[in-house]
Amino acid sequence: MPRIGTRKLYYLLKDEFNRQGIKIGRDALFDYLRSESMLIKPKKNYTKTTNSKHWLRKYPNLLKDTKATEPEQYFVSDITYIKSRERTHYLSLVTDAFSRKIMGYHLSGDMSAENVVKALEMATENRISSKPMVHHSDRGLQYCSEIYQNKLMKEGIKPSMTDGYDCYQNALAERINGILKYEFLIHKCNTAKELEKLIQESIETYNNRRPHLSLNMKTPNFIHNKKPEKLDSPA
Repeated sequence: MPRIGTRKLYYLLKDEFNRQGIKIGRDALFDYLRSESMLIKPKKNYTKTTNSKHWLRKYPNLLKDTKATEPEQYFVSDITYIKSRERTHYLSLVTDAFSRKIMGYHLSGDMSAENVVKALEMATENRISSKPMVHHSDRGLQYCSEIYQNKLMKEGIKPSMTDGYDCYQNALAERINGILKYEFLIHKCNTAKELEKLIQESIETYNNRRPHLSLNMKTPNFIHNKKPEKLDSPA
């Protein structure tokens, strides 16, 4: 996790610091890393992956003014691009809104609905409950497509979409995309096969080893398999 960030790095290392007799606090660790030019520099990049100018039916926003209180209450989905030395690829992700666990993913060479729905299929296979839930996304063509909506209907999942072009209404899904791209997928792979392997390893690490600030420094998988009352509501 080479770009994990200093707060999470300190959380992971503080017990070892104590065992080694190293007296250093979080702010001092920030200062030390800064003096060694080891602090993470933020990256800013944006490529549009949403085409919402289409005639297909769009659905109301069911997440507005609501907050997840338990796992598998809301899924959030988004698509991002990743480049290898071969070409540009597209990664579809489905994330649990409460636990922040990545439930399903699929890497493909295009953004067709047939490829995007494969991430949803993995997510539904990985569910640990069968209670009613909501799937939230942007108003992209793939999510409005017949194949995607039929899959949601088959699983008894209600569709929810952002209002218009407000990207903040799907901020959680975009945030998870950003974590994967800028903390894990930081080196360009040669081929799609290499990239698929890296994504698999990165998601495994993200779900099971990376502490999450909004989860009180617990991992997504830990929270997903715990009862909600064991944790203060995630921010």
